[in-house]
Amino acid sequence: MSVELCILFFTVALLYASAGFGGGSSYLALMALWSVDFQLMKSTALLCNVVVVIGGVYHFYRAGQLPLKRALQLSVISVPFAFIGSYLPLKQHTFFLLLGVALTVAALLMCYKLFLEKEYVPDPNAQKTYKYGVVGAAIGLLSGMTGIGGGIYLSPVLRLGRYDTAKKIAGICSVFILINSIGGLLGQASKGEIVFDLHFAGPLLLSVIVGGQIGARLSAAVLKPRIVEGATALLILYAGVRMLIQG
Repeated sequence: MSVELCILFFTVALLYASAGFGGGSSYLALMALWSVDFQLMKSTALLCNVVVVIGGVYHFYRAGQLPLKRALQLSVISVPFAFIGSYLPLKQHTFFLLLGVALTVAALLMCYKLFLEKEYVPDPNAQKTYKYGVVGAAIGLLSGMTGIGGGIYLSPVLRLGRYDTAKKIAGICSVFILINSIGGLLGQASKGEIVFDLHFAGPLLLSVIVGGQIGARLSAAVLKPRIVEGATALLILYAGVRMLIQG
């Protein structure tokens, strides 16, 4: 196991946990750059998501920033699709092509939120619509197929729709990632394709547990989230474009 990869996983977990994310997209990007087997990538990323966002869910709930009913409504709809997505047979070439597209789109969404989004004001009427259920289902399907928890897609969509405050959206995404990651793992296990290598994944899981617990307790002011998100977007964009070119 590479010490550098453990340090990077720790850093990703620390930064993402403060925003309610699990970091699955960045874990996949890093493992792709390290040429890890694609089946091992999916299961490891989902497991890392689970252990990181458990702390995030607790943190946001304690802080009163988790509208649990709405979070569960979005998440429960997506779970069957996450299960189906993880159950779909994907060849290695197809997986990396899909992952490359997914990472590239995620990076562009992050860039839009960072640099083009105008002053953010929540719209109380946004929560009365049902379109987010359809969006949640689509993200759940993609999550299961690629091993991404889906928060990196759901957050920009909710922000574009002015669904709630930034902190409450982060809380909603933490529940969404947790439930979808578990659904994806169950789908992999049901078809006997979940791959777990303790020698490889053990140190990474320990790294993200420690990083996630620290990150869940740090304030956004300490972490300067715009800089963090910008650096993350560049990493994800580089990995996504690299996969598409090689594919």
